[in-house]
Amino acid sequence: MSAEHSTNGGGSNPQEIQAIAERFADTPGGLMPLLHAVQERVGYVPAEAVPIIARAMNLSRAEVHGVISFYHDFKRAPRGRNVIRVCRAESCQAMGAVELASHIQHRLGIGFGETSKDGAFTLEPVFCLGNCACSPAIVVGDDIYGRVTKARFDEILARMARGIGQS
Repeated sequence: MSAEHSTNGGGSNPQEIQAIAERFADTPGGLMPLLHAVQERVGYVPAEAVPIIARAMNLSRAEVHGVISFYHDFKRAPRGRNVIRVCRAESCQAMGAVELASHIQHRLGIGFGETSKDGAFTLEPVFCLGNCACSPAIVVGDDIYGRVTKARFDEILARMARGIGQS
């Protein structure tokens, strides 16, 4: 599991957040690195971290929240153990990504930006994976897949269920 998906068990510790915030409190422009550090440690930026970060950085809660909500890389809720990203760019759409996305949403029982109730999957849209020659493309964890059909996605999902990596 990559650092992007690491968590401390799904909860945040205010003392831990405070310690991270203090490391960046006197750093000019330190809000972004602070938010990244919290997300790296906790797996997301929990709402209860906002006032701690705001105090440490001498900012309002609204300013901190604004940064978190503006940048799509900051997550405000725990992510699933497996993050699946589906390319929504024009090349992939022209090659069947709209139908593929619908199929994936149906198979996982979640929409874009959601995490399955069991915590197994988070589904995210992306707007170009740089794999246009192999459209439609998806990323599962750190693995990119090209020319993905509904059947191929089902195969990838089945291999994931069996614990078999990309071949």
